[in-house]
Amino acid sequence: MYYDVLVVGAGVIGCAAAMELTRYQLRAAVLEAEEDVCCGTSKANSAIVHAGFDAVPGTLMARFNVEGSVAMPALCRRLDVPYKRCGALVLCFAEEDRPRLEELLERGRKNGVSGLRIVEAPQLRELEPNVSPEAVAALYAPTSAIVCPFELTAAMAENAAKNGAEFFFDTRVETVERAGDLWRLTAGNGAVYEAPVVINAAGLFGAVLHNQVSPEKLTITPRKGEYCLLDKKVGDLTSHTIFQLPTAMGKGVLVTPTVHGNLLVGPTAVDVPDPMSTNTTAEGLSDVLSRGRKSIPSLPGNRVITSFAGLRAHIERPEPDFVIGEAEGAPGFLNAIGLESPGLSAAPAIGAFMAESAAYLVSAPVNREYNAGRDAVVRPNEMSFEERQRLVAEHPAYGNIICRCETVSEGEIVDAIRRVPGARSLDGVKRRTRAGMGRCQAGFCSPRVLEILSRELGVPQEQLTKSGGISRPIVGTTREGGNEE
Repeated sequence: MYYDVLVVGAGVIGCAAAMELTRYQLRAAVLEAEEDVCCGTSKANSAIVHAGFDAVPGTLMARFNVEGSVAMPALCRRLDVPYKRCGALVLCFAEEDRPRLEELLERGRKNGVSGLRIVEAPQLRELEPNVSPEAVAALYAPTSAIVCPFELTAAMAENAAKNGAEFFFDTRVETVERAGDLWRLTAGNGAVYEAPVVINAAGLFGAVLHNQVSPEKLTITPRKGEYCLLDKKVGDLTSHTIFQLPTAMGKGVLVTPTVHGNLLVGPTAVDVPDPMSTNTTAEGLSDVLSRGRKSIPSLPGNRVITSFAGLRAHIERPEPDFVIGEAEGAPGFLNAIGLESPGLSAAPAIGAFMAESAAYLVSAPVNREYNAGRDAVVRPNEMSFEERQRLVAEHPAYGNIICRCETVSEGEIVDAIRRVPGARSLDGVKRRTRAGMGRCQAGFCSPRVLEILSRELGVPQEQLTKSGGISRPIVGTTREGGNEE
């Protein structure tokens, strides 16, 4: 199959690139190894739009972080994605560490971050009453924000599809080779795709593809981060994202509210050999809570409703930076890899840059019929009682509550399935609607969600999955012969 541009990977970077590509008159397709968008690093991170004070000035990381942070509010408004500018505080616990805090302030100013300032202990307590009494000062970044990474990725994919981009799931690219003036990509399912331009947004597997086409060899080390998610009952324990002074392994353990009202604590930072190693550990989760309590001493361990781990694609370089642009010795093969934090924050800017670069290479004119929006998302929880009454009177499915913890209706789940690309699994529904993300962690709603998926997709329940592959919730029947005794 021939396309002008092929994007490998349907995470937040790949979907941002696909969305921006459709601003041009060209044929674009996204090849994704998993069963849905947002199945890798994009689904397990801190969900923070970093202000941009941490990256070394002059790096691509600094440039795209700040550009992405500035672009994010408008992007979320037009795609109807939850976003909140809550601000961030970087805590300093000793006077001898104050120079490091001032260094962050100076970095941020050089990077063009607005509103940065250092607040002393009294003002810090006014901003965050529950913060540790040991904190002597903090860097305040008012432009730092939080977002829903699942909805952001899905929304960009929907916009891309609406404007003509094609998505191919369960399509893991195994080989990349030159075929004349084209790149030929062969997937594990045997499908072959060709294009003059490839955007490599394959996350943890990005170096594998890069190394097939370039004499410059790269190594990506999966860096595991474990998190604890706390119940909404303690979601207001902090109103800002609370950092500690960063280390060589990253920005450290943070405590942050989420756009949906929970409290998130994490991550750890441990390099692991397996790019699929997303298991949590007792030691890691204990470390998360212990280090989180350094910032917020009253952090309650008995309010944790779930834990998870994500993997960041770390590339060891003399100066920490993203790998973005044409690979050495591989004309038309454009990398967007090594995008550990602040990759989510930088996604809008990186997507636009990659699309502009690709469009230039294929001489694609601007698509003047580009539709910048997304089909409206109906959220009954955000409506008044009268509005919900009118909605349910016209569409009764929105009055049938499936997920009691998050108050998610059948109508919202049906909508998530019918969108393009839409949910095809329990996790696909969960990421789009939050059904299963509440206190009981899908203990009650999973059977009902399976019924709806089966009905809407025309697929028997026993063939449905939790997250693609062989992750089938139904593994057999307890009785043969229906209702026979």
